[in-house]
Amino acid sequence: MSDSTKQHVTVIGLGRMGSALADAFLTAGHPTTVHNRTPEKAAPLIARGARSAASVAEAVAASELVVVCVLDDAAVRELLAPAADALRGRVLVNLTSGSPEQAREQAAWAAAHGIGYLDGGVMTTPPGIGDSANMILYAGSPELLAAHRETLAVLGDPVDLGTDAGLASLYDAGLLGLMWSVFGGWLHATALTGADGVPAKEFTEVAVRWLRTVAWFMSGYAGQIDAGAYPGDDATIDVQVAAIGHLLHAGEARGVDDRLPRLHLELMREAVAAGHGGDSYARIIEAFRTK
Repeated sequence: MSDSTKQHVTVIGLGRMGSALADAFLTAGHPTTVHNRTPEKAAPLIARGARSAASVAEAVAASELVVVCVLDDAAVRELLAPAADALRGRVLVNLTSGSPEQAREQAAWAAAHGIGYLDGGVMTTPPGIGDSANMILYAGSPELLAAHRETLAVLGDPVDLGTDAGLASLYDAGLLGLMWSVFGGWLHATALTGADGVPAKEFTEVAVRWLRTVAWFMSGYAGQIDAGAYPGDDATIDVQVAAIGHLLHAGEARGVDDRLPRLHLELMREAVAAGHGGDSYARIIEAFRTK
């Protein structure tokens, strides 16, 4: 597709993420209109060829595909509600972070006004925008995503989560929780090994390789969770209770904070006390479920 035939795109919201989104569209040759409540933020993008719109309605009118990325759900509503008529018949891609419930409400609002809607979760930071190795999650309309996939793919790899508009935000929340848990475990382990003089870079090379094995465990445990059965064929909770004792001992000997491993130990001991010591670690999911 030549630049002259590439889809026109509008980006509303020019914080760090919104600016990165607009920059990626420009880099890929898409005619790009931008709008921000503080017009000065558009200057670097205008210098690169973007067109600045003085109002949301003007910005919306410029393109069939409208991407919004602002502070929060309240800001989305404040900006777009007065422009509902201008948005009618267009496609709104909401890449603003929010809750699943807010995404579903936005989707219902869009449907009531004849606006195509995709809710998205950006699974990278601004420097990662434009890299196909990074995911952007989409939910709400597989048909709309298919129709605009080529354009949206310049931002990152588009992952279709289906028709429930809340799923992109739900996955986003869950994946961030996973990220923080991994960071926490890695930082604790790096402090532990670092106490004996191991450089963080050297330990991390081995840790990253280990995470591939951890991913293999996760894939296997996912089937157990869906089936509601947790056979301890690989390693039982009983065995892991003993193993975490070594971690606690090593940390105590080196003055490393033990709150994180003790949380894991508490969850394991609860499972053992309930008679599930012979199950796999996947059984721990029941501790997080409240209904």
